[in-house]
Amino acid sequence: MIAIPGNVKVWLATGHTDMRRGFPSLARLVQGSLQRDPHAGDLYVFRGRRGDLVKIIWHDGQGACLFTKRLERGRFLWPSLADGVVTISVAQLSYLLSGIDWRMPQATWRPQASG
Repeated sequence: MIAIPGNVKVWLATGHTDMRRGFPSLARLVQGSLQRDPHAGDLYVFRGRRGDLVKIIWHDGQGACLFTKRLERGRFLWPSLADGVVTISVAQLSYLLSGIDWRMPQATWRPQASG
């Protein structure tokens, strides 16, 4: 697991993104669409058209990082285009990457019955 500082902001790019893009191309999207600096240390998350693949770019102060995750089953829950730019916490990102509803994780998680 990669340690991500707790003080970073996580930005979700609404809509879908061409998943053939690499860090330089996604960084240009961050600058153009989100009006943010992709080298400032925040995380920027992009989702593919089918919804089962995300890419995250992050500049950790030493270099550019590109992370990819594909779900074996299901889709990543994503805000609508009408929501514009969405920020979430690092904890919510953890839920999102696990396929859990990051908006209401307590409603999704159910303890196993004992006995």
